[in-house]
Amino acid sequence: MSATLAALLRRLEPDWSITVVERLDAVAAESSSPWNNAGTGHAGLCEMNYTPERPGSRGSIDITKAVTINEQFQVTRQFWAYAVENGILTDRRFLNPVPHVSFVHGAERVDYLRRRQRALAGNPLFAGTELVDDPAEFARRLPFMAAERDFSEPVALNWAADGTDVDFGALTKQLIGYCVRGGGSALFGHEVRNLTRAADGGWTLHIGNRRTGEKHRLNAKFVFVGAGGEALPLLQKSGINEVRGFAGFPIGGKFLRTDNPALTASHRAKVYGVPASGAPPLGALHLDLRFVNGKSWLVFGPYAGWSPKFLKHGHLSDLPRSIRRDNAVSMLGVGITEMTLVNYLLRQLRLTERDRMRALREFAPSARTSDWQLTVAGQRVQVIRRARGSGGALEFGTTVVGSADGSIAGLLGGSPGASTAVPIMLDVLANCFAGRYQSWLPKLKEMVPSLGTRLSDEPALYDEVRTWSTRVLQLNAY
Repeated sequence: MSATLAALLRRLEPDWSITVVERLDAVAAESSSPWNNAGTGHAGLCEMNYTPERPGSRGSIDITKAVTINEQFQVTRQFWAYAVENGILTDRRFLNPVPHVSFVHGAERVDYLRRRQRALAGNPLFAGTELVDDPAEFARRLPFMAAERDFSEPVALNWAADGTDVDFGALTKQLIGYCVRGGGSALFGHEVRNLTRAADGGWTLHIGNRRTGEKHRLNAKFVFVGAGGEALPLLQKSGINEVRGFAGFPIGGKFLRTDNPALTASHRAKVYGVPASGAPPLGALHLDLRFVNGKSWLVFGPYAGWSPKFLKHGHLSDLPRSIRRDNAVSMLGVGITEMTLVNYLLRQLRLTERDRMRALREFAPSARTSDWQLTVAGQRVQVIRRARGSGGALEFGTTVVGSADGSIAGLLGGSPGASTAVPIMLDVLANCFAGRYQSWLPKLKEMVPSLGTRLSDEPALYDEVRTWSTRVLQLNAY
């Protein structure tokens, strides 16, 4: 998110002074690291929590959320294509074509998937989604998942060929590199320990060098806090009224992974299952082909973990230090209303290696324990906000919190995260630079040709920008 905003501002205002402050010693070593996120170019193509059945509708599927996410991803994808054409991104291999697939078994769920495909087929953004319920075709497309499978139980897939895998670490490095090449600064191994209002209405950042202990100050007219789980504590330190009542709930993740060439060659897709009972939306198990540093991997998960840390490289005191008088009621309210989630996390924490492999074998019955290793992914701090009646509500989306005067904004929450970075940062520009935004629109429409248009309502424009971005980003391999 921060890297995207820095690149946008560098393109719009090349003479502005921009400084990126990173507490670790490298770019994208925390949430944007390819091993700390799923790497899915989330477009609502395969995530079934985005296409629920409408209550009391006799089986009607609500595709509203999926369409919204896809519209946002199309904005991001257009910016990436523009960035490749204009030298902002110098290596397009951070993005690779990988089909996105929904997977179910059992007659009732197969019926749901059939209705889901029909509901999506009328929208141009999903028109290519197929229903696959023939065992032979299943085996042809997903041989690793078909091996040793008992097809006496019905199985089905929704297959979207135009999905993507994203190495967000490689992407972030390129965006920061562009910003620095254009005159920006990047301070690594430095952390913002406090921030206070300056006399001119801007901000004074109190920064510490984590290697030497040296302290200094940085004055800024505008501050964006894109620090992952650390964003909430920093926004709290700013003292802005808008963050009052917000709290955070950290959820970790673990994945199994393998680089066995025989397995990676026989599974060329990202396959999402149905979220388990009580699991959060980001807890749907999925078996993914990943490309990291030019190498193919298979990754399966996530299995939930828990730690009071707000960052993978954080502190055990992060959660207790975030609790304040103004958000304590929100926290307590969630503790009472989210017992199903708490029980789910407790069950996940008790999982053994055998339990994790059993879950994997529901996707790939032939999976062998010796091929897979467990890896710990990044921390995600989910948003808790005030809610009438319950005191607080837990959310699993992303939320931008900013001051009324537009001098500071920060991003809270996780999924769908980086896939929607561009539209979210465009909203930040519109809200925080209202006096300049109109003058920026011509340049922004060069970056995102469909800006301000719902592509679902303009199929000809969608075909045009999709054909262009597919060619530039070389996404026609599948």
